[in-house]
Amino acid sequence: MTGVIPMTARRSSPRRPSSSQLLTRVRDRSPGLAAGLVGGAVAAGLGLGALTVLVMVLWISSPYPDSGPGGALHVAAALWLLAHGVELVRADTLSGVPAPVGVTPLLLSVVPVWLVHRAARDAVDADDDGVAPPVSARTAWAGVVLGYLAVGAGTALYAAGGSLRPSWAWTVLGLPTVVALSAGTGVWTAYGRPRGPVDRLLRLLPPGARRVLLGPRGREKFLVAVRAAGAAVAVSVGGGAGLVAVSSVWHGDVAREAFLRLTEGWSGRCAVLLLCVTLVPNAAVWGAAYALGPGFALGAGHGVGPWVSDPAPMLPPFPLLAAVPDAGAGTPWNWAAGVVPLAAGVTMGWFVGRGGMRWSVRRAAVIAGLAAAVCAAVLAVAAGMAGGPLGVGVLARFGPVWWQVGGAALAWGVGVAVPVAVVVRVCGGWVARWRTAAATKAVTKAAAKAAEEASRALSLAEARATASRTTTAFRTTEASRATPQKATAQKAAPPKATEPSKATAAKSSTPAKPAKPAKLSGPSKSPRTPVVAPRDGVTLRKKTVTPVAPEATAPPSPRPVPHPKESEAYDLLPADEPVEDVWRDEALRARWDALRDELRQRTPEPEAPANTEPEPPTVKAEAEAEPPAPPSPQDRGTS
Repeated sequence: MTGVIPMTARRSSPRRPSSSQLLTRVRDRSPGLAAGLVGGAVAAGLGLGALTVLVMVLWISSPYPDSGPGGALHVAAALWLLAHGVELVRADTLSGVPAPVGVTPLLLSVVPVWLVHRAARDAVDADDDGVAPPVSARTAWAGVVLGYLAVGAGTALYAAGGSLRPSWAWTVLGLPTVVALSAGTGVWTAYGRPRGPVDRLLRLLPPGARRVLLGPRGREKFLVAVRAAGAAVAVSVGGGAGLVAVSSVWHGDVAREAFLRLTEGWSGRCAVLLLCVTLVPNAAVWGAAYALGPGFALGAGHGVGPWVSDPAPMLPPFPLLAAVPDAGAGTPWNWAAGVVPLAAGVTMGWFVGRGGMRWSVRRAAVIAGLAAAVCAAVLAVAAGMAGGPLGVGVLARFGPVWWQVGGAALAWGVGVAVPVAVVVRVCGGWVARWRTAAATKAVTKAAAKAAEEASRALSLAEARATASRTTTAFRTTEASRATPQKATAQKAAPPKATEPSKATAAKSSTPAKPAKPAKLSGPSKSPRTPVVAPRDGVTLRKKTVTPVAPEATAPPSPRPVPHPKESEAYDLLPADEPVEDVWRDEALRARWDALRDELRQRTPEPEAPANTEPEPPTVKAEAEAEPPAPPSPQDRGTS
């Protein structure tokens, strides 16, 4: 037996990747990161370039510029940072104390936010099929953020040498936050808005809200709450803009005077007009804060609200500040601003009530409260971004206070939206049940009407079928009655004599002999009594003939269409009888039968054998005569 040599398999020890493999991995990943870096840098350059062009155009058109092109470029860089929420510091003041400038024009902030969002979405570079993007979310997000912040850091360093210098604390905190959030929304949109990141954010909420939103059908509840909150925010901000517009029209003279006092040249007035346009969203948020109740601050210790208005006495002339209500206690016209949050709460409750028809009343109330919380958070953030300091001392507080606005919005939402949502939910259930009952009744009525029409149509069809059967039976009966009468008429009609041949004429010239009974051809002819010539001295006595009653025959059934033989000769008719479709009625059929019988009678009969004696003329004449009438009662008695 051969020996078995044991073999041990060697395990290959893990080897470190070679330098070529590392280069391959970097080369494979670098296009996505590089594209993100380039996209972020391009987005920052586009925003900065657009703002720089606008500032340079205004500087060139200004008749008395305060500085050279370098100063204009520094101002453009500082405004670009201000658009990202970075607070600026004005060092050149009359008192020599640096004055902060923290009011961010919200309309100006839309441009960089949209550019970063678009760059992050394009950096993902999803494939054509949309199955899986080739660049990971982290790579794309990191590339865009790093590229944008690289340009932002250079811009902040350049703006630090101008009259408007960025605050480094706000630059470090505000600029990366805005860029990171905008890039994150862009990547999330490129991936089809997945639910995972939203769930991770919802886990940060309190346990009650988290249980509601992350439980069964949590996505539907979350969407309903977000839609309701968005509608309420839109109504609040829109109502605030309406209040600002009405107040501006009411104080139109003051606004026009402030606009003309700020500058004299058309270039300066264009700059003021552009600044007012970029601050319109801020004014709308201020109007919403005024309608909610807290109002806004116009200097430290000076507030403006629907109950009381106490603006600072020395405000700079500005067209939008002319819309501030006059100092003093509020009037019913000022109190009427409360219609705006009331409409927002009703709108929020309506959206929740209509979206939660399948929920319980308690669940609808909870979702309405959650929507009120979301609306309050959004308005608080907007109030914080819409305000800020414009200097030191009295101008250190300028705009609405974010926590006051958020609290007031939450109170209005809970106090108005929750009851409205409950009422809409209950009434919606009643309306739904009423609509269901009405629809059921309508369907039942329509079904009954359809059944009635179907029954009527069926009855009409049965009546037509009955009438058709009756007509067919009547025609059949008439045909059966006409057939015996036609046969009797054919029997009663005398047959036409044929032309005798020469041999028969020669034989008929001989003396008459006692004739034999006539033999008539045809199965339908009745037998006749032979006629014999009387002998001399014999008196003829009338012989009584008892008539034979015809046998009772059943009405003939509709006979099939006869098909004559091809060898049979026809003088008047075609070889084949027409098809049944030709027979329109019984008159045509009777006419056809009469013509056929006449043709049969015209057909010559076969000649008699040679030893058969011809029929005497008297017998032939008697045969051609009409059949004798039945005997009378007297004759019967005589016989």
